[in-house]
Amino acid sequence: MNLKNQKTLLIIKPDGMQRGLAGEILSRLERVGLKIVDAKMVQADHDLASAHYPVTDEWLETVGGKSLGDYEKFGLDPMEHIGTKDAKEIGEMIHKFNIEYLMSGPVLAFVLEGDHAVEVVRKLVGSTVALLAPAGTIRGDFAADSAVLANSEKRSIRNLVHASGTPEEAEAEIKLWFNK
Repeated sequence: MNLKNQKTLLIIKPDGMQRGLAGEILSRLERVGLKIVDAKMVQADHDLASAHYPVTDEWLETVGGKSLGDYEKFGLDPMEHIGTKDAKEIGEMIHKFNIEYLMSGPVLAFVLEGDHAVEVVRKLVGSTVALLAPAGTIRGDFAADSAVLANSEKRSIRNLVHASGTPEEAEAEIKLWFNK
């Protein structure tokens, strides 16, 4: 794995675009030495959004299980809020919400390049669950959404950006969004 001049994908999601945060987000990424090597504005259709969020039974169970943990943490009954206690069913709902969210408005997709780009971007954006993202991160400074609130409103967590999680994911996502 090459950590020097590594490439990663960052997408400013519809909520980030609607709130006019693209400049602030990109400024933070450029200030740490990352370079924008490709960019485009996209209105994702169902095929692109579905391909961006590939799903496995393991993913469904994991995501659904995390949501169940959140319900327990806040002393809430998932049956009352979303109508099920089954982790896989909750994961399927979240997958659907994610696809709808990505298609809900234009997004800006960027290929960023730099040393340890995947890890640097993930550190700068903060936790996927915006409520848990530390201050100083993009999500920690500009978002405060939770899984419980999003699930109860039958929508995806509004967390401003997507950032590739691994070099392998980055490579696949760059090919998906920037197929030449």
